[in-house]
Amino acid sequence: MAFAAVAAGVLAGLAAPAAAGILRVPISRMEVQHDELQDVQMLLGASSQLGAAVRSGEGSEVDIPLLNNKNTGYYGEIQVGTPGQALTVIFDTGSSNLWVPNAAGAWGRQRWYDTNASATYVASADDFHIRYGSGPVSGRFCRDTLAIGEVALSNFSFAEVSDTSGIRGWSRMPFDGILGLGFPELAMGHGPTVMQALVESGQLERPVFGFYLGDNSPGELVLGGVDPQHIVGDFMWTNVTDSGYWSVALEAVKVGDFLTISLSKTAVIDSGTSLLAGPQREVKAIAVMLGAQTMEGFYVVPCQQELPSISFTLGGNDFTLSGEDLVIQRVGMLCVLGLQSIRLHTPMWVLGDVFMRKYYVQFDWGQRRVGFALASTSGAQNSTNFV
Repeated sequence: MAFAAVAAGVLAGLAAPAAAGILRVPISRMEVQHDELQDVQMLLGASSQLGAAVRSGEGSEVDIPLLNNKNTGYYGEIQVGTPGQALTVIFDTGSSNLWVPNAAGAWGRQRWYDTNASATYVASADDFHIRYGSGPVSGRFCRDTLAIGEVALSNFSFAEVSDTSGIRGWSRMPFDGILGLGFPELAMGHGPTVMQALVESGQLERPVFGFYLGDNSPGELVLGGVDPQHIVGDFMWTNVTDSGYWSVALEAVKVGDFLTISLSKTAVIDSGTSLLAGPQREVKAIAVMLGAQTMEGFYVVPCQQELPSISFTLGGNDFTLSGEDLVIQRVGMLCVLGLQSIRLHTPMWVLGDVFMRKYYVQFDWGQRRVGFALASTSGAQNSTNFV
């Protein structure tokens, strides 16, 4: 999973994708208080996890509404067991396993997977462990029915997690579990991933899925297709370069027209990360160019300050985020930026929700490529420009 975020949503049935409703959340201006920044830390903490794992018949489209957790994450509803038990999960392109908490891992939460209430539950002695950027969880694999909207997988292998204590801020998070949408090479255990099983079962119209992440409004995940109502212009494509993550070749990172960095060669497109995350040296250099200072672990700038744009060059195209796109929260007279440094053995950038709010992303499972198009809410409806 990646860096920041968490979301909430309810899976719809088999229907043509429909535009998500817009919820406008007013942001008040007030004096800076440390507890406000700590609230932002809490929101980003449990949901912000980089690289979740350490190393038939006529198909349909499944339209999954995603609730927005204050722009720090997006999650939707699935059902497990027989009869189905509704639980919410982050749909995470940075990991490949599905897990939900059982009673032991619920930590006082209102909802968990009640294995005793499912007629199709099959226990397993196989242990499950996975570590995210925000901490580890553990439990055991099991088998049961999984339903997403009106598509279902019977006797599907996933994890029931009994120890969630390693996830920072877990008790305050609105989601119940994580559903990984990465490739099988990244998965723990031996069973197929959710996307792999859906593709092999022939239940999807096409072996693709598309994300729309609303800005202070709901989002949408479409399995088996994309939603044209949230797309401006054509998709610009680039091939996946890794055997597990949705990673693509990164040609350059540009700040305005006065700084170009080409040290990191890889970018991971991660719906489970709230922020833009990059190598420490590169992020520090960019922060200097932005005039940003650190406070409570975040980069902040005065809100009246004009910020340059940041562009990521992927597949020969510049995908640009304006200064306003970089702001994730306003606290008094300060604006918190969605930028964070990470330490990895291989330098790379993680393009999380800050990036995916600006650009609709189509993940082509069948051809192992990623397509980017301007999201319809981010600018001129008739534009075909991607910079």
